[in-house]
Amino acid sequence: MRRPLLVLAILILVLLTACATEEGGGIDVIDVSGPLDASALKFMKSSIEKAAGNGQELAVLQINSRAALDEVALGELIRIVEDPPLPVAIWVGPAPAMALGGVSQLVGASEQNAIAPGSQYGPEAVPAEETGLDLQPSIRQYLQDLDGETFQTSTGPVEVETLQPFEEGFTLKVLTFRQPGIGTRFFRLAVNPEAAFFFLVIGLAIVSFEFFAIGPGLAAGVAAVSLLLAGWGIVTLPVRWWAVGLAVAGWALLTAAYQKGGVIALTILGAVLLQIGGMWYVDGSGQIDPRWFLVLPSVLSVLFFFLLAMPTVQRARFSTQTIGRDALIGEHGVAVVGLDPDGIVEVQGARWRATAHREAMVATGVPVVVTGVDGLFLEVDRIPPGREY
Repeated sequence: MRRPLLVLAILILVLLTACATEEGGGIDVIDVSGPLDASALKFMKSSIEKAAGNGQELAVLQINSRAALDEVALGELIRIVEDPPLPVAIWVGPAPAMALGGVSQLVGASEQNAIAPGSQYGPEAVPAEETGLDLQPSIRQYLQDLDGETFQTSTGPVEVETLQPFEEGFTLKVLTFRQPGIGTRFFRLAVNPEAAFFFLVIGLAIVSFEFFAIGPGLAAGVAAVSLLLAGWGIVTLPVRWWAVGLAVAGWALLTAAYQKGGVIALTILGAVLLQIGGMWYVDGSGQIDPRWFLVLPSVLSVLFFFLLAMPTVQRARFSTQTIGRDALIGEHGVAVVGLDPDGIVEVQGARWRATAHREAMVATGVPVVVTGVDGLFLEVDRIPPGREY
C-alpha cells in the first residue's frame, strides 16, 4: 500500500518540477509608488533578481515617486539596473506621475526608459514633453513598442520578444504585476510627510481621548497603531526635530486647554503650533515638503477630538442611568492629576475632569469627595481628616 503512494508522490513532484521549469518567459511589472524608502528600493532590486531567476523575458519598473529616501539602497538598485541580469526597462506612469530627485537618477540609469505624457521628471520637475524621454501613455503600449529591442545585460546583449502569436494576430506575453507585501505596504503608509504627521497627531489626540474620556479600550489600540506608524515615518523621513517638538507642544496645549475647561487662547495657540509643525515637519528639499492644505485636515481632526468628541462622550456618561449627576455626589475618589483648581480625578474606576476651590490645592494622589456637578466638571474637595477612605 505504501509503494503506490510513494510512486504517486514522486509523480506529483516531477509534474510540479516540470511546471516550475516551464514557468518564465513572461514580463514582470514591478509597481512601486510614493517616496522610495529602503524597503521599497530593496523590493525593486530583489524583484529584478527573482525575475531573472524565474526566466522572465523582461522586467519593467513602473514608478511614480517624488524622492528616494535611502542613498545606499538607491545606489544598489542603480547598479543592478545599469548591469542587469535580464533586460530591464523603466516607465514613469501612469500620468500624472513623477520621477524627481534621486528617482530621476534611477530612470536615467536604464538604457530603455519612458514617461507618460503629463508627468514630471528630474530635479526641476520638467514636464514629460520636454524631457527627451520616450513618451508612452500606457504600460501596454510601451511593452508592445519594446518588442524586438536589444538590451545589454550582465550576460551580453539580449533581444526581447514582448509579443506572442495567437489566432487573430499578436498579443502581449503574460504580464505579472508585482507589489511589495502587505507588511511593507502597511509601514509605507507613513513615508508620505503629510501621512506621517497625521499618524503622529491623531495618535497623540487619541491618547488624550482615552485618558480623559473613556479609559483603555479599542481607541487605545488605534492610538498604538497610529504612533507605531508615526515612529516609522520619523525614522524613515528627514524630519525636522524642532517641528516634531512644535507638534507635540501643540498637542500638549490642546490637552491643557481641555483639562481647564476649554481655554480659547490655549486652544488657538495649540492649533497654530500643530499647523506650523506640520508644514515644516519634513526637510524635503523641495521634493517631499509637506503641503499646508494637506496638513490642515490633520489639525482640524485633532480639534474635532478635543472640541466635540471628548465632551460628547462625557455628556453621554453623565446621562447614563447608572452614573448620573446625583449618583456621583458623595462618592469618594482620588486625584489623578493635581487640582489647581482644575485637574483629573478617578471616581468609581472612571476618570473625570474636576475642579476644587483654589485654596484647597489638591495634590496628585490625595483622596477627594464629590460635592457637586458643574456641567462636565465634578466639584470635589479633600476628604476631611480622620474620615476613613
